Amino acid sequence: MVCVLDFFCIFVANIYFMAFPIENKLVVAVSSSALFDLSESDKIYNECGLDEYRRYQEQNIDNPLAKGVAFPFVKRLLSFNEIFAEEQPVEVVLLSRNSPETGLRVFRTIKHYGLDITRASFFSGESPYKYLPAFNASLFLSASERDVKRACEAGYAAGRVLDSEVLDDSTDNELRIAFDFDGVIADDESEKIYKEQGLHAFHLHEASTQKPLDPGPLADLLMKISNLQKLETERIANDPEYRRWLKISIVTARNAPAHERVVNTLKSWGVEVTEAFFLGGISKDRVLEIMQPHIFFDDQMSHLDHLRTVPGVHIPMGIANE
Repeated sequence: MVCVLDFFCIFVANIYFMAFPIENKLVVAVSSSALFDLSESDKIYNECGLDEYRRYQEQNIDNPLAKGVAFPFVKRLLSFNEIFAEEQPVEVVLLSRNSPETGLRVFRTIKHYGLDITRASFFSGESPYKYLPAFNASLFLSASERDVKRACEAGYAAGRVLDSEVLDDSTDNELRIAFDFDGVIADDESEKIYKEQGLHAFHLHEASTQKPLDPGPLADLLMKISNLQKLETERIANDPEYRRWLKISIVTARNAPAHERVVNTLKSWGVEVTEAFFLGGISKDRVLEIMQPHIFFDDQMSHLDHLRTVPGVHIPMGIANE
């Protein structure tokens, strides 16, 4: 029989001895449903109720859960703490709807996969979004559409992971992160013009101004990811043999002449990206299926719902979701 009190004594002790400041780190909060495949567990909960769900988790406590959509991204992000052991630039926090008791299986699965996740909160069925500021999180990932929408409505950066085939090649030593631009890392000021006045008005507006756009919901995330890129640049200066892990890509429906404002906006934030694709209406999946990013963020479901092997994240904010 699992002793919940013993678990919490160990858990709190670990936090006490391993704690370090998170104010200057890249912090990503993930739900159990984003990190692991909970489809079987959810089916039991929905069909048989809470008591049977608890029994099922207890009976399977030593059976690791399968990898979820966000797993390859999270695993590689945490690898930066191994590469930059002194700086420890990344923290991943688990925010789970599980109760502390049923959450034991999740933590044992984390240990099974060797993920360096030590901070967690369990909410016994409640949405965890209001605690995001306490962890200084730049992003909250969940498979729950309701939790993500509530977080976004409260002004927090959140995304819903979409079902996809999980590809986690252990020989792949890169972390590839792809972003849409308008409504994701920049605000949707220009996107509103396109939606309301059409493509011609959009191009006229973008060609007439070089003013950087205001930050969007994932701007803080991008800037902090860019700090990892800068750590790699410093490492290369001291160790020419070092090979970059991180690739940041922009994949946008914009094309010339609207591309210049993207470049100017990123430059004003001090952000450099590895790749930029100005597709001008070409379907994004044509690029993404070749790139194989470990995560791709977009605010429009039309760009996400037909991806096959790319872990897509929907950002349900702005005019694209009205």
